[in-house]
Amino acid sequence: MVGVQPAADPRTRCRGVEREDWSLGSVVWIFSVAIVFLGLAAAFAGKWLEEVGPRMVGVLAAFLWGGGFLIGSVGIALHQLWLIYLGYGVLGGCGLGLGYVSPVSTLLRWFPDRRGMATGMAIMGFGGGAMIGAPVNGWLLNLYQKAPDYLGAQGTVQTIVENGRVFAETAAGKVEVVIANAAQAAEIGGEAGLYVVGTGNTGAAQTFMTLGIVYFCVMIFASFMYRVPAKDWKPEGWVPKPAKSGLVTQNNVHIDQALKTPQFWQMWLMLCFNVTAGIGVIGVAKTMMSEIYGTTMPGIVTAAFASTYVLMISVFNMCGRFFWASTSDFIGRKMTYHCFFVLGTLLYLSIPFFASAGAESPNVIYLVGFYVATMIIFSMYGGGFATIPAYLADMFGTMHVGGIHGRLLTAWSAAGVLGPLAITSLRDMSVGRAISDLTGRIDPAAFAEKFGAPIGQLDQLVAAKTVTIAKLMEIAPEGTIDPTSSLYNTTMYAMAGLLVIAFFANLMMRPVKEHHHHDEPELQAIPVE
Repeated sequence: MVGVQPAADPRTRCRGVEREDWSLGSVVWIFSVAIVFLGLAAAFAGKWLEEVGPRMVGVLAAFLWGGGFLIGSVGIALHQLWLIYLGYGVLGGCGLGLGYVSPVSTLLRWFPDRRGMATGMAIMGFGGGAMIGAPVNGWLLNLYQKAPDYLGAQGTVQTIVENGRVFAETAAGKVEVVIANAAQAAEIGGEAGLYVVGTGNTGAAQTFMTLGIVYFCVMIFASFMYRVPAKDWKPEGWVPKPAKSGLVTQNNVHIDQALKTPQFWQMWLMLCFNVTAGIGVIGVAKTMMSEIYGTTMPGIVTAAFASTYVLMISVFNMCGRFFWASTSDFIGRKMTYHCFFVLGTLLYLSIPFFASAGAESPNVIYLVGFYVATMIIFSMYGGGFATIPAYLADMFGTMHVGGIHGRLLTAWSAAGVLGPLAITSLRDMSVGRAISDLTGRIDPAAFAEKFGAPIGQLDQLVAAKTVTIAKLMEIAPEGTIDPTSSLYNTTMYAMAGLLVIAFFANLMMRPVKEHHHHDEPELQAIPVE
């Protein structure tokens, strides 16, 4: 939201003296920082939650999450990136972690007979928030935004290229501009042509402030609605049945002892790789849909279709959390994770096929295959989050499951770093190879005429987003194959490899040895509120 490519939206350029936009590389880690602090906060506060109860933790989460947005809004307004990292990344991430673990441990105590369903209910809300948040964010941005200054259509204004940047000669002097095509200009309600860098407003600062206030109010209200069951409470008429699997224990493992078991680290690896692989698809699915199928099947993959696709990502992510977690109550947690890893591996390997086939032949069957494969992956991505607390309760008992779950979420933190790093690195490598290959096929004179600079300045032009694969294809020799569809193959193969490793970690899961069990009987560790 706070940093996009200059060629895509001139409103994001800084209006200060330096006139430097935040590059994608400088802002892409904001969410990763938030996820890292989510895991750290959950890990350190998990034990504290068992002492003070979920209400206190929920209140603190509201202050951190809402306050983080307010600090982030100040950072956007002042163009201070470190404030966004501090507000949304550090403080917001801590609030996210506390708000994540507090309802899970509570619901596990209310539903001892349906642990999977209970955790699925809690985490379904966490994943489904995007269904509400995405349209609200878009509405607020549209409400607050201001379009940048428009100079005119390309060709009507004299321009020069310096160090990969485009400048226009005006009556007021030389000003830096970006060139927006019809699709990019439509996003800001303008016309295709030249826009002055440093003018306009995305509305991001005002949106952050509004969201911070609303989130705080809603979370405070929800926190004071928390209740936990009394000691020894159980559903009326419910009698615990003998476990069908040796992985469901009737004993408890202390939170500090859990980290000494191989089972904890097997689960840590499973969650980390499942989330990393999920991020790998989430990070590129919309782009693949637009770049590949939007070009070959423009009559079907329209802007409305793409918007619906993004919405369905949230729907399957949310519903998958409830479906898979509830299913695990019947088929077992281990078998559920086997489904994630076996089915997931096959689906990840199928995506390059659907992408390449869809680029070469505009057949709707490939679009349907890609759509279905990604949606099932999104459902299992959410299902992995929702099923892991119940898996932990089966393995370690319920006495310290909240704290153990909090510490396991450091796997999410690691995935929040590994996922974006893998995506950006692998895709950048593929893009670099594709651009280099295409440039070698293009006549140097045609290149200079198209971009206003010689091939010798290719690196600078690529860095400034002046040269892209799409623009190179416009002047490539007839018969040149567009490499866009293959840009994501390496990423998908790498993600499939991670799931194979996670499969073996789950395959080797065994019951926790008796010497790790807690000697004292299970207590109602958190106070009744």
